[in-house]
Amino acid sequence: MSNQSRTFESWPALPYAAWRDTCETLQLWTQIVGKVRLARTPWLNHSWHVTLYVTARGLTTSPVPDGARSFQIDFDFIDHLLVLATSDGTRREVPLRPQSVADFYAAVMAALAALGIDVTISMMPNEIPNAVRFDQDRQHASYDADAAQRFWRVLVDADRVFKRFRTAFLGKSSPVHFFWGSFDLAVTRFSGRRAPLHPGGVPNLSNEVAREAYSHEVSSAGFWPGGGAIDYPAFYSYAYPAPDGFAAARVRPDEAFFSSDLGEFILPYDAVRSAPQPDAALLAFLQSTYEAAADLANWDRAALECEAGRPGRPRQM
Repeated sequence: MSNQSRTFESWPALPYAAWRDTCETLQLWTQIVGKVRLARTPWLNHSWHVTLYVTARGLTTSPVPDGARSFQIDFDFIDHLLVLATSDGTRREVPLRPQSVADFYAAVMAALAALGIDVTISMMPNEIPNAVRFDQDRQHASYDADAAQRFWRVLVDADRVFKRFRTAFLGKSSPVHFFWGSFDLAVTRFSGRRAPLHPGGVPNLSNEVAREAYSHEVSSAGFWPGGGAIDYPAFYSYAYPAPDGFAAARVRPDEAFFSSDLGEFILPYDAVRSAPQPDAALLAFLQSTYEAAADLANWDRAALECEAGRPGRPRQM
């Protein structure tokens, strides 16, 4: 592991077309790791038990139970390693390099076995149309180390702003976490009221899981690197259920728009990256889209909100 200091650009360029193949491969790799956590962690509302978290070097499962001990799996996008470590001091590494999903799956399972961890995961990717079993996928085999590192840097920047946004809400709120199924970093606020039954229909995801995830009213925002309906990285914000008039709401900054195809507000990443104050531009998007959802759905904002948190200063009562 390198101990040398390095300089990283904030809000780096991330053109989707330039790293599409790596992005698709990396999503499948994160699904393999995420499914290990899924197989060993008790269910938590809205599938919060399966997510990954941004770290100072990449993404982590956080500690996963293994009997009396625990283990953790980390993507390190600085030294380009997958690090598997246990609470009793043992460790294995898998290099992050061009390799097929099938080879990566085999390497991860071998590393877990070497650590004495016996785990079986579902072999089918989730939320991906026309998916291929992990152990049979030799088509996805790209890894552009520079692009993967820039993607992680975007996650670091977004994570910082999302966490700041989260501090101004007293109601139920998700952690800032990374969903490997949809391959996005997200933060979600809840009104406290039940939502109508979700219709399901997400590719390779059971309706039971989707309906539990959307059991309550939400305003949710996140970052997605691109693919599918949009071919560029973007921030998004949606409400479930979407209240009447939501699509026509005025939000900030000016570059934000409502996508009828996606059913959510979109702010292109490049609009944030090129803004004079990127953090402020993203916060404006998060706050204005939340306000549109909360006001139109008659959330009890007075009871749910508070002043944004500040380091070292308790919230005034």
